[in-house]
Amino acid sequence: MTAKLDTLADALRQTLGDAARELKISLGEVTLTVDDVKYLDVMRKLRDTDVLAFDQLVDLCGVDYSQYGDGAEGQWQGGRYAVVSHLLSLTHNWRLRVRVFASDDAQPAVASVIGVWPSANWYEREAFDLYGIHFDGHDDLRRILTDYGFVGHPFRKDFPTSGHVEMRYDEAQKRVVYQPVTVEPREVTPRVIREPNFGVKG
Repeated sequence: MTAKLDTLADALRQTLGDAARELKISLGEVTLTVDDVKYLDVMRKLRDTDVLAFDQLVDLCGVDYSQYGDGAEGQWQGGRYAVVSHLLSLTHNWRLRVRVFASDDAQPAVASVIGVWPSANWYEREAFDLYGIHFDGHDDLRRILTDYGFVGHPFRKDFPTSGHVEMRYDEAQKRVVYQPVTVEPREVTPRVIREPNFGVKG
């Protein structure tokens, strides 16, 4: 397995050159990190270069690194938002994880890869919906899991647990209405009460 991963890593270095910002082999997987300005070009090379031949995009997701590092403040020094793709080469029977960070944390955006792998369509819509990451070149970027009137992006680390608004059916108006959240934030600590002879047989 290690020899195969080394072969893949060598092929990536030779094909991509300095476009491969970071290449890491860990836990039996190869992770390639690229800059957002080179992302689309790299993805095309990963698919079209015969020595790599990544013909399938298996998964794509967003990641928020703002609290990365077991919750300790100030540990993570990189960008906040990343897009992570998992690629498969049926020809060579190997897998690759590709990570790209959005250069702007306030308005995160990376290039869309639906022109390279059409299967990225709904994955990119999901990352947009849950993390607010914009995919440049995506021709139908809209929410896919939350309601169209939903406020915010629920997988961001700073999104409140109770949300910003709540939805209910109004009998008088005969329609769904939005209103401010009425749930009071509270911390619930479970109380354990045991009888004196709890668990004792006899």
